Amino acid sequence: MLTQIINGRILTPQGWLKDGSVLICDGKILEVTNSDLAVIGATVIDARGMTIVPGFVSMHAHGGGGHDFTEATEEAFRIAATAHLKHGATGIFPTLSSTSFEKIYQAVDVCEKLMKEPESPILGLHIEGPYLNPKMAGSQYDGFLKTPDENEYIPLLEHTSCIKRWDISPELHGAHDFAKYTRSKGIMTAVTHTEAEYDEIKAAYAVGFSHAAHFYNAMPGFHKRREYKYEGTVESVYLTDGMTVEVIADGIHLPATILKLVYKLKGVENTCLVTDALAYAADEGNEPIDPRYIIEDGVCKMADHSALAGSLATMDVLVRTMVKKASIPLEDSVRMASETPARLIGVNDRKGALSKGKDADIVILDKELNVRCVWSMGKVVPGTDKLLHK
Repeated sequence: MLTQIINGRILTPQGWLKDGSVLICDGKILEVTNSDLAVIGATVIDARGMTIVPGFVSMHAHGGGGHDFTEATEEAFRIAATAHLKHGATGIFPTLSSTSFEKIYQAVDVCEKLMKEPESPILGLHIEGPYLNPKMAGSQYDGFLKTPDENEYIPLLEHTSCIKRWDISPELHGAHDFAKYTRSKGIMTAVTHTEAEYDEIKAAYAVGFSHAAHFYNAMPGFHKRREYKYEGTVESVYLTDGMTVEVIADGIHLPATILKLVYKLKGVENTCLVTDALAYAADEGNEPIDPRYIIEDGVCKMADHSALAGSLATMDVLVRTMVKKASIPLEDSVRMASETPARLIGVNDRKGALSKGKDADIVILDKELNVRCVWSMGKVVPGTDKLLHK
């Protein structure tokens, strides 16, 4: 039985403890207190001068470390998940881009196996597509896009319970029946790659679309057709009380002003930070092998410069961007990376906050908000032990 005490400035659900202690044992948090703890045999980690925050919950990432989750192999899942884990993502929902249902079934089998492993950071599967509006999906999904087919998705969702989130375009024929079904299964259903305007978003929310994927990206804002002006998906989501959002807060997909606006209008409880990371995230700067993509200006783009293809960010980058570029308080930035996604996707009974009884998923940040150490289920993640050897 390994008992550890971590001392420092701690973010709790009730706010900051300036000089607090976290007691962890057997992968769980036993106590969070502002008192000095003295436990016989416990290892004491001195993180004073640093910040102790809950592990981040990454619910939209396509890959990392040189691998894409759509490869649907154990190797790809393990390497990509580990790449993000080293940057503080102690809970991960691997995201599949639009692909064949054969691949989805393969990914389901891998995900189910890894979820059963003790102390696995993989908490479930996220599918984006293939039910996407081709006008808004970009060329990277050519050959896979289609309208929702209940003969495909119902057998899949009866086959597995590991799928926790599914994103599609709500204006497609059959999308409402899809959302009603996924809602009945407790699956987070999100609008994505869409042209939907207010009436369509309002109707989509009513049948089960509760979330907007990569808000602002792959969806129109206020626009004009001939002589008349129309609200876009963006304004429609703002006007739909109860619909939650996520933002790719890398400072490139959205400027700081828009990040501030989302924070102001939707708030901490309804906003998540996501990476939307591709395989090239946390991959030591390796260039894409796929000729469709280029790395430029710190982001992955389509080679023809027609659109952004995805980010290179990790969860710690998002928190730093929100604090340093968008001037959002650290506590709120962390909550949008941990507490809010954990609650929205249904794992807040064990993830997303530093409180008694929850998993000992802990990230230590230095004064520049760089990761110094990560604990996942009470164990230090290899390669993140800078604090222990300072």
